[in-house]
Amino acid sequence: MRCAEGGAPENAMEGGRVRDPAVLGGMLRQLLARADITTSRALIAASDSIASFRVLTFPNGTSDADIDATVAAKLPTATERFAIRRLEILPGRPQRTVYATVWDRDEVRAITETAKHAGIEASVVDLKSLCIARAVAIPSCVVLDMSSEPFEVVLIEDHVPRVWHSFKVGSDGDLGTALFEGVRPVLSFYKSSGGPGLDPTCPIVIRSEQVLPSQMSAKLGDLAGHPVEPLQQPARVDPDLRYGPYLACVGLVMRRRA
Repeated sequence: MRCAEGGAPENAMEGGRVRDPAVLGGMLRQLLARADITTSRALIAASDSIASFRVLTFPNGTSDADIDATVAAKLPTATERFAIRRLEILPGRPQRTVYATVWDRDEVRAITETAKHAGIEASVVDLKSLCIARAVAIPSCVVLDMSSEPFEVVLIEDHVPRVWHSFKVGSDGDLGTALFEGVRPVLSFYKSSGGPGLDPTCPIVIRSEQVLPSQMSAKLGDLAGHPVEPLQQPARVDPDLRYGPYLACVGLVMRRRA
C-alpha cells in the first residue's frame, strides 16, 4: 500500500474547482513519482461544489417518463454545458428512490485534463459526498468535515448522501456555536423538504486532524440536539492507514469493490 499527499499549487484550485490543470497535474505527477506509484488509471473524488444532487422518492408504479420529468424539474439544465444523470437506489423497498445529479461538464473536463497532465487516465470521477457516505460505517449521520477550509457538512441517511453544504468559520467568536451555525442549515433543509427530520440519536461525526475539544463538542451537541463523536475507522481498512485524510479515497475503493 502506498499513499501520499500534498497541497495544491497557488491558484491551481479555487473552492474545490480546478483552475489550472497543467500546474495541478504537474504537481500530481511529482507526487506519484515520489511515492513510487506507477498506476496508469485513477479514481477521482471531486468536490460537490461542481455539481448538485437530489434524492427523490416515488410510489411504486411511477413510470420512468414521469421520474425523468420530475428530475428535470428539480435539477434543470439551462444549457448544454451541464449533464444530468439519475440512478435508482435502495432496491427492495415499497417505493422507488432515485439519486439524481447534474454537473458542470467544463469542471469535470478540467479534472480529467489534470489527470492527463499527471500521466494517468481518470476512469471514474465521483462526488466526494458519495465517497464519504460509503466509507462512514454509521448508516445515518451528519458528517462535519473540518479537514480543510471551507468546512463541509454531509447529511447521510441509509448510506446515501442527502444534503451537502459548505461554510467558513471566522477567527472570532465561539467555535462550538459557529460550527452549529454551519450544521443548522443542513438539518433545517432536510426537515423542511417534507421529511420528519433526522432521528435525534443520529450522531454528528467529526472529521478532523485534531480532536475537537470536549467543551466544543458538548456545545455543538447541545445546540444541534444530536450526539457528537469522532470519525471511526471504516470497515475493512488497514489499521495502519490514516483513514481520516484518505476517507474519500476509501470510499472510492469501496465503489470499485461493489
